[in-house]
Amino acid sequence: MFLVDSHCHLDSLNYQDLHQDVSDALAKAAAREVKFVLAVATTLPGYRAMRTLIGERASVAFSCGVHPLEMAEEVDFSELRQLAADPQVVAMGETGLDYFYQPETRERQQASFRQHIRIGSELNKPVIVHTREARADTLAILKEENVQACGGVLHCFTEDRQTALALLDLGMFISFSGIATFRNAEQIREAARYVPLDRMLIETDSPYLAPVPHRGKENQPAYVRDVAEYMAVVKGVSVEQLAQVTTENFSRLFHIPLSRLAG
Repeated sequence: MFLVDSHCHLDSLNYQDLHQDVSDALAKAAAREVKFVLAVATTLPGYRAMRTLIGERASVAFSCGVHPLEMAEEVDFSELRQLAADPQVVAMGETGLDYFYQPETRERQQASFRQHIRIGSELNKPVIVHTREARADTLAILKEENVQACGGVLHCFTEDRQTALALLDLGMFISFSGIATFRNAEQIREAARYVPLDRMLIETDSPYLAPVPHRGKENQPAYVRDVAEYMAVVKGVSVEQLAQVTTENFSRLFHIPLSRLAG
């Protein structure tokens, strides 16, 4: 059995106190059968710095994109396309909409979201979608921009069953994080029961949102094992089956051979 952390901010872990370096964080993950991670960018300068920090590693792939809460400056979409064309980049994002924190930038968020999907369709790379307080517009843009052409995942799912079904109708994958383990997250667990195993991913979103029993600590890729064990109970399957299917789903969505994921 081995697991994949389908969404982490590997460059943002605490390398001062908790981990010696990137290799140390990845070794801790591997010790818990987490053999592969997707390192996700939130800005273009951040993407470049992340690549420098992490380097070329067989167990790490990258996304390239601009988070919806990073709209203070204009996005250079020609630069985004150029960076995203790198073979080590397997996804666009994270992109999407967040009206909870910055509703005043909604028009710029929407324009950026659309461009990420269009570039993803051109490069045949799926989009990693963030949404908060923007359900209707997120679904509308995914549909209008024909997200099926590139595929995608709604990461760190915090919506309801109805939203999950709408995403599934659009061909999207749905990724569950440590939030699903929180006591007050019954709406998320209810949705998870209706998401078919073959459309499900698991993630940490580390260094944020550490799952039970690590709440209050910094999250890290090793903790995706805790998410997997919890979601296996929610789905009524063994952790081995959940690991196998979510890893196969990751391989299929991001066009990464299973042989590479196994290390």
